[in-house]
Amino acid sequence: MTQETQSAGGVVLNPSGMILMVSQHGDSWSLPKGHVEPGETELEAAVREVYEETGVEQLRLIKRLGSYKRYRIGINGNADDTSELKEIIFFQFETEQLDLNPIDEHHPEAIWIDKTQVADLLTHKKDKEFFLSIIDLL
Repeated sequence: MTQETQSAGGVVLNPSGMILMVSQHGDSWSLPKGHVEPGETELEAAVREVYEETGVEQLRLIKRLGSYKRYRIGINGNADDTSELKEIIFFQFETEQLDLNPIDEHHPEAIWIDKTQVADLLTHKKDKEFFLSIIDLL
């Protein structure tokens, strides 16, 4: 049976227009995001997850970018894990904070990358499709 969950995250831009990306377990790449905890708003979850996965805490909200659904990434970035269907909500943020220091051990690496290269690095096909659908809004 498939469990439906909600995740929230951020498309975070620095003053040079570069975008923040994170490595999950060292084998897949995504935008920083994670589960919305009980009692938390989508925006609060997005801010918390960006901080946990990148160490960036100085965020300025620009706008809600939208949402989409996909299955979680399988072990080692392989086929979808159909046990969990995520609704993923993204917000656009700006930050002056350039130093990255991930706190979450499951996300050991965070990088700034040119927005023209983000889609190529994203592991999940649906993440790529969503990013390409919003790139002109950034």
